[in-house]
Amino acid sequence: MTIRVLLADDQALLRSAFRVLVDSEPDMEVVGEAADGAEAVALARSRRADVVLMDIRMPGTDGLAATRMISADPDLAGVRVVMLTTFEVDEYVVQSLRAGASGFLGKGAEPDELLNAVRVAAAGEALLSPVATKGLIATFLAQGGSGDEAPGEEYAAKLAALTVREREVLVHVAGGHSNDEIAERLAVSPLTVKTHVNRAMAKLGARDRAQLVVTAYESGLVRPRVE
Repeated sequence: MTIRVLLADDQALLRSAFRVLVDSEPDMEVVGEAADGAEAVALARSRRADVVLMDIRMPGTDGLAATRMISADPDLAGVRVVMLTTFEVDEYVVQSLRAGASGFLGKGAEPDELLNAVRVAAAGEALLSPVATKGLIATFLAQGGSGDEAPGEEYAAKLAALTVREREVLVHVAGGHSNDEIAERLAVSPLTVKTHVNRAMAKLGARDRAQLVVTAYESGLVRPRVE
């Protein structure tokens, strides 16, 4: 299966560099380029993209707004967004995840990191870059980094719908563990873990594992550890 990639960045030179890199891989291809968020949303739909490499800062409709539009569109439920940013450790990290992104990556990342990010996102996994650690993300989320209101009854109702095992699996997902690692910890099969993850995603309205992580921390189910 070929991963269909859409490039969204207002810098033509960067798009060209990303295109050469992505098209050099046998399992992926660039299906379009956008210079702003509005164009990215339109192309994600018309070109049937699997993954969008989305710059955060673009003129007009920026990457955050475009990601929210993609996440809110049922017709684009299969599209995964990886945010690209110059500064990984800032408020944009949290805003990206809350907007519905599967993760984020610094523009200074190595070529192999970017290609791996595309594959990870396409597989529905949560992508956390080496610089912006899970612990830092958790801290931002716990502090309400974007200025949103504190968690309320909405999260309580959603969590109440989860079984005890689904909650347990959610905690491990928020800890950044893979299905195989969770299976080993709980002494069950990876397939069983995958089933629990999928059911939790459906009950919580999460598009992918990244959104499960956001929900786990913002609901208070998981608290960040102070290292």
